[in-house]
Amino acid sequence: MKKILRIILPLVICGVFIGINIASTFDASAMTLREGAEAAKCTECPENLFGDAGVFKQITNVVLYIVGVIAVIMLIIGGIKYVISGGDAKKVTDAKNTVLYAIIGLIIAFLAYAIVNFVITSLPSSAS
Repeated sequence: MKKILRIILPLVICGVFIGINIASTFDASAMTLREGAEAAKCTECPENLFGDAGVFKQITNVVLYIVGVIAVIMLIIGGIKYVISGGDAKKVTDAKNTVLYAIIGLIIAFLAYAIVNFVITSLPSSAS
């Protein structure tokens, strides 16, 4: 334990000082998050990063679609496992857990989608 603390503690302290140094040199009012994303964009990148047809929105929609399909497939698998469990307590528990985890995954995916959309729409618009 002491060896780990001897290694990790200096790294954490260095990280804190580097973070403070970076934070003190960065003027948060000089650039909005949207302007920073636009400035970091490559020349061949799409023009619109934000908005309904933006890249972030499209990526979020594709990921949500994939997670939704996987969750529905897992719900079906859990239902089939439940039906063919034959009354075996362990198989019934496994089937119920599969269904439960699929539903929890679906809820987390929808919450993540809502949070991403909230953050994207809450970003301050660039001053142009």
